[in-house]
Amino acid sequence: MSAGLESKWLPPGAPLAAFVRGYLAAWKPYREHWNYEDGCIYKGCLDLARASGERFLSDFAHRQVSARIGPQGEIAGFDPAEFNIDNVNAGKTLFTLFDLTGDVRFRRALDVQFAQLERHPRTASGNYWHKRIYPWQVWLDGLYMAQPFQVAYARIAQRPELIEDTRRQFEHVRAAMRDERSGLYYHGWDERRLERWSNPQTGCSPCFWGRAMGWYVMALTDCCEALADSHGTAAANLLQTLLRECADALLAVRSARGLWYQVLDQGDREGNYEEASATLMIAYALMKGARLGVLHAGYGAEGRRAFAACIERFLDPTRLDGICGVAGLGNVPYRDGSYEYYLSEPIVPNDPKGVGALFMAASEALSLPG
Repeated sequence: MSAGLESKWLPPGAPLAAFVRGYLAAWKPYREHWNYEDGCIYKGCLDLARASGERFLSDFAHRQVSARIGPQGEIAGFDPAEFNIDNVNAGKTLFTLFDLTGDVRFRRALDVQFAQLERHPRTASGNYWHKRIYPWQVWLDGLYMAQPFQVAYARIAQRPELIEDTRRQFEHVRAAMRDERSGLYYHGWDERRLERWSNPQTGCSPCFWGRAMGWYVMALTDCCEALADSHGTAAANLLQTLLRECADALLAVRSARGLWYQVLDQGDREGNYEEASATLMIAYALMKGARLGVLHAGYGAEGRRAFAACIERFLDPTRLDGICGVAGLGNVPYRDGSYEYYLSEPIVPNDPKGVGALFMAASEALSLPG
């Protein structure tokens, strides 16, 4: 086994290298169409390849993505008119693959991917709808799916107005979805208060879901990375401030083991549990934020400790456990956003949302100095 996936920061005997190789050897696409779950694996592989030097990881991502991209950048299984914000996530890998290969198909595919956002419906406040089937709604998940892509696209396409648009979208989410007392963010917001899950006064859903906050802080961190050479601009300043606020709020609600719960602020309530994907996402954001210099080094150390504790708790050579398979709001059967709802969703070992976060967090643990 290559030493590139092993390090002193892992718990003794941690099976990370064996798991990574075994998971990818048995991998099958999550869905046939272009989807965010597979995108988490592709990005995780590219991040971990960069940090570890393990070429098989970038080869895997290149092989899988390249097979879906046509000569003019067509993306097999992608329909921009579906207006599903999740379907933007896999497009983030196109930037790295274009940099690595120079293959013009990947550059053309970036334009194809962005075509969705050019026409994507928005709330009156200017935020992208989560999906066409969820009109007038913003979910924290969607900030991760679209905004890092948009900021990176703004740089490569020389469209600075898109960075300002991202700044305004994050600014509004803070105003509408952040709880002033705890500093945590609610999972969803319904601008028109049409959903049963939405608070009639605020429009927010009832709970602080762990993975929703994980998506959100990864979005902030990845946008900060894309704006690393824009220190002092309004967008960079806002995103850095939001990440620092969230880091403090999240460190205040950890479990005794240093992990994060399915419902973040109710760790002592019956049925709640330490959840792997939220922990790995938050650990990634803390470590990466520290590596970028947005957070001080102590936050990075806390993130790396959380990552090691999550591996010790949930990982064996063939299985990453403790992952909530999915959670959402509304639809059929109706998801009311209550505590009981989040606890009712099944735990799904090796779900790609958790595994992708594992790969991404591992890349930051390898990259963080110290």
